[in-house]
Amino acid sequence: MSAKHNPKKVLLAGLAMMIVFAVVLVGVFLPLFKGQNGLDYLDNLYNSISKQSAYYIPDLSKAAQRYAGQPIKAELKLASEAQAAQAALLFTAAGASVQRQGSDLTLQGDLGKILAASLGDADAMFHNNGKALVARYPGQNERAMIYAWWLSFQALEKDLNRQKAFAQAKFVQTVQAKAVEMAYNYYGIQPQSIGERWAVVVFSLLFYVIYTLWYGYGVMYLFEGAGFRMGH
Repeated sequence: MSAKHNPKKVLLAGLAMMIVFAVVLVGVFLPLFKGQNGLDYLDNLYNSISKQSAYYIPDLSKAAQRYAGQPIKAELKLASEAQAAQAALLFTAAGASVQRQGSDLTLQGDLGKILAASLGDADAMFHNNGKALVARYPGQNERAMIYAWWLSFQALEKDLNRQKAFAQAKFVQTVQAKAVEMAYNYYGIQPQSIGERWAVVVFSLLFYVIYTLWYGYGVMYLFEGAGFRMGH
């Protein structure tokens, strides 16, 4: 900054900018956006826009058909008896034979049927149809059961790798990450097209850039007005 600038005016400008920054920040955290604060509103908006691009289940269902009729036998170690009990419900509903001892499961079944069952549950959850899981597993919460699939596949992948069934283990992990996990994360979110909300998206991006620069210049003016000089 050149000497011709009045340090007091620069300091006041920086202070004013930081006050505006603080006021806007408080506004962002107030429930001014349909009962939500700004961060929650934008988070939900971007989740709803991204939901359709995260829908991999149809392709995974086709790929899973190559495992139809493939028998597996696995020993799963879950973290608790409650998790093991839920996993037993899932595999039994998928036609597998399950023996449970504490938090450990021994199962035998058709890998194709197990994958199909998990993908069917994930598809229902992805489309916000949690009632389908409640009907399939009476007395259970739909979120808890889709999470049980995630935990069960984590344990199943580990045991398949132990058996050196690497291709099967990799596909189980893919279904876990791209179907089960996505279904859990996007449950309850209504998908939207970016074309429907482009104005809000553009505004939010411009606001982020301008707000960040505003803060940066405000801090710079405060320091320069206080007599500090930035160099390199």
